[in-house]
Amino acid sequence: MRILVVEDNRDIAANLGDYLEDRGHTVDYAADGITGLHLAVVNDFDAIVLDLNLPGMDGLEVCRKLRAEGRKQTPVLMLTARDSLDHKLAGFDSGADDYLVKPFALQEVEARLAVLARRGKAAQPRVLVVADLEYNLDTLEVHRGGKLLQLNPTALKILQSLMEASPAVVPRLDLETRVWGEELPDSDSLRVHIHGLRAAVDKPFDKALIQTRHGIGYRIADPEAS
Repeated sequence: MRILVVEDNRDIAANLGDYLEDRGHTVDYAADGITGLHLAVVNDFDAIVLDLNLPGMDGLEVCRKLRAEGRKQTPVLMLTARDSLDHKLAGFDSGADDYLVKPFALQEVEARLAVLARRGKAAQPRVLVVADLEYNLDTLEVHRGGKLLQLNPTALKILQSLMEASPAVVPRLDLETRVWGEELPDSDSLRVHIHGLRAAVDKPFDKALIQTRHGIGYRIADPEAS
């Protein structure tokens, strides 16, 4: 796991870090809330260990901003010396996923982080992204530049195949088989659906993402990254 430890007590941070790294995990550190929030927003961690009492910004505020402003759902294990029910409820209300009272056993910290990381991965939406195009496989919604696109089921299948392979070219036969199975359509069907897909995905926008490789197949990619 890649773990962020936000803890201003150097001894606690060092003990946690040494133990987790010895167990094969990668650990990043922050000693104050502002730095911790920045690292948590700009990086992808499997879990965050967050102290409640921090300089600059306390753990509750860090967690609130991480969820509301950073829009990150990284699992958070909050550490605190406060063991009252009100303090625990405040932690959960801020967006924390679990709560551990100091002093704690290092083995328990790792065990709880492992559970949170598994839950976090299971809860993450499956989203394909190419440039400013996003396809949420759970909701079957496609957005480009924040605009919701209307696509029929066949177009969605084609788009998923292209985005999963991006930036590679998908051979025409592979694409037809993926969409229609063994009962392949007539030779013009794929071309017609690609034309409709382009009309929705590319035509209203400044740069085209869907590209034809004549005699081979199609691909979808950011032309500026090609």
